[in-house]
Amino acid sequence: IILGRVKIYVEEFITERILDKEQRLDGRGLNDVRDINVEVGLLPRVHGTGMFMRGDTQVLSVVTLGAPGDVQTLDTMEEDGTKRYMHHYNDTPATYGEAGPLRGPGNRAIGHGALAERALLPVLPEEADFPYTIRVVSEVLGSNGSSSMASACGSTLALMDAGVPLKKPVAGIAMGLASNEKGDWKIITDLQDVEDGPGGMDFKIAGTRDGITAIQMDTKTHGLSWDIIKQTFAQAKVARVKILDFMKTIISEPKKELSPFAPRIITININPDKIRDVIGPGGKIINKIIAETGVAIDI
Repeated sequence: IILGRVKIYVEEFITERILDKEQRLDGRGLNDVRDINVEVGLLPRVHGTGMFMRGDTQVLSVVTLGAPGDVQTLDTMEEDGTKRYMHHYNDTPATYGEAGPLRGPGNRAIGHGALAERALLPVLPEEADFPYTIRVVSEVLGSNGSSSMASACGSTLALMDAGVPLKKPVAGIAMGLASNEKGDWKIITDLQDVEDGPGGMDFKIAGTRDGITAIQMDTKTHGLSWDIIKQTFAQAKVARVKILDFMKTIISEPKKELSPFAPRIITININPDKIRDVIGPGGKIINKIIAETGVAIDI
């Protein structure tokens, strides 16, 4: 209880300093993004990797490419069908500097993974052009503000490192708010955990240079005015472009060649009337082809 009260007092003091003097805990200006570091190709055996670090938040994203038959089958009360792009977000107690038991992903991790997944969906290549099933796993090595947006950036890096022909790179940033009951407010770029106190918000915005692909927001206020929202989007774009510019210095476009460890897909068009001849009675012909060549065939 005492620690909880101290945390609230600290957050209130931080908010007052931002409103009165535009001073942030780490000395940054209100529009400043923390130091960024980017790496690709860290793990040699996988199909693609990207490490994105912004301040104390560090995320390692790993791409695995699979055959068309590896798509995820959806059969729930809300939806059914298949899914060719999956993003999974993993964190542990060590991510937050704590010690604790390791369990399966909770609601937070599932939600963060879904947000980063939505951020990349609009820029993925069409299935006809790139028929692979794509899975990205983001391992959060450290978190101090917006690990979900860091995983969106890490996913972009890993996908380009894997040779997935993205239409455009995507980056994300978390925007914060300092406000009081008098109506005073300031928008802050690149939110840290300690800055998300009473009168604050966590407004995550991901997108390309040209537009937004995903947003998610929670607020500890009684609502946001249109002036706050407009300024948030304007500041977020400046930060997003800055991050994309930095990422471009490390990898500017998807690699032309897939990893030598990634599967190769060869597409052959045949007359639909001949499909039964390829399959054969009881699957005899197609099973023989698979047994003799070791390939996987999807018709």
